[in-house]
Amino acid sequence: MIQNSELILNPDGSVYHLNLRPEHIAHDIIFVGDQNRVEKITQFFDSIEYSTQKREFKTQTGIYKGKRISVMSTGIGPDNIDIVVNELDALVNIDLETRQPKEELTSLNIIRIGTSGSLQADIPVDSFVMSKFGLGLDNMLRSYLIDEVSNAALEDAFVTHTNWDIRKGKPYAIACSEELEKLIESDKIFKGITATAGGFYGPQGRVLRLNIQDEELNSKMDNFSFNEERITNLEMETAAIYGLSALLGHNALSLNAIIANRASGTFSEDPYKAVDELISYTLNKLAQK
Repeated sequence: MIQNSELILNPDGSVYHLNLRPEHIAHDIIFVGDQNRVEKITQFFDSIEYSTQKREFKTQTGIYKGKRISVMSTGIGPDNIDIVVNELDALVNIDLETRQPKEELTSLNIIRIGTSGSLQADIPVDSFVMSKFGLGLDNMLRSYLIDEVSNAALEDAFVTHTNWDIRKGKPYAIACSEELEKLIESDKIFKGITATAGGFYGPQGRVLRLNIQDEELNSKMDNFSFNEERITNLEMETAAIYGLSALLGHNALSLNAIIANRASGTFSEDPYKAVDELISYTLNKLAQK
């Protein structure tokens, strides 16, 4: 039996952080970072059956073109993803009354819709990027046993190329769900490796008043490739989503609207339009599933 201290439930039986019970979530789930972006998606729904929020975790479940979908805000960073994915898995794969894992496991479909900056000059603002791999620079997933789901060859190639300081922890690389990739892909979507940092400033090469460990890391990432896959963008959630989903048996895919190009120093003139177009595209693909 899973102890009370390990799986914490609220008095109403909901999981502690997400404030959700099993009946509150669909099997198709869209992640966003910003809680205010949840309703940017659910405004397109035909109906909303449930809504809740605790801290930065806001969830709405409803119907879009006959498809039951949940939309959830995760907040920022891989530490939040650790909470969200583990608690979602508990909702479908642990009997919350007996505190025993179920014999028949459920696989969720998780699609992240986010915004990001491109590292490549030829991936312009207002375009879409699909993360073929998540490359975790954050070290969170190393708390788990990941050898069966990680791509050691990609990890080693990146460590060698960047002369990575192993004191920061070894990067980890996880592939997206092939099933969701086939569902969502189109000729208009760029594919590549998404690097996931554990912070916004120093971990992403930004310098304000503090010097950083490797001032050349971003330029090294710009030039890295593995089996013809480049690092397309840098953000703070994708690799953690991919890693935990793969370990727990869920399908995960990350999509980003590119609102900035760090190689050219440009920023979208209308970032909200780019995000809305990505939302519409993703919802319509899910509705066909």
